[in-house]
Amino acid sequence: MADKDNEKLPSDKLTPDYGSLLRESAILTTFSALLFGFILNISINPPTGFILIDKIMILVALFSITISTVLFIMPVIYHHLEFPYLDFDKFKKRTHRFTLFGVIPVMITLFLGLQLATRALIGNFTISSILGIIPFALIYVFYKLRK
Repeated sequence: MADKDNEKLPSDKLTPDYGSLLRESAILTTFSALLFGFILNISINPPTGFILIDKIMILVALFSITISTVLFIMPVIYHHLEFPYLDFDKFKKRTHRFTLFGVIPVMITLFLGLQLATRALIGNFTISSILGIIPFALIYVFYKLRK
C-alpha cells in the first residue's frame, strides 16, 4: 500500500514547476490588485485640483491596471481549466505570455501615476511627461547593459 502512495505519475514531478509559475502569478496579482485599489479610490474621489486631463489619465490608468490584473490572474484560471496537463511546456509558454502581456499595462499605469504626481508638483504637462519617461528609459538601458 505504501508503495502505491509513493508511486508518482510522470506529470507529478512537475508540481514544483507549477507552483513556481503560480506563485509568480500570485505576487503579480497582489501587486496589481493593490495598485488597482489605490487608483480606483483616486478615480472615485479625485482631488479638487484635478483637471479634465488628470481625470482622463486616471481613468486610463484604471483600465490599464484592470487589464493587467486580469492577465496576471489568467495563469491560475488556466491552471484550473487545463489540469492535468498533457503538455506542460504549453502551459509554461502560455503562463509566461500572460505575464509578459500583463507587464505592459502595469508599465503604462506606473507611467501615468508618475506623470500625474510630477505634474501636480511641477505644473507643466510636457516636463512631467519627460520626467515620467526617465525611470523606464533607465530600465531599458540597464536591461541592454546586462549582457
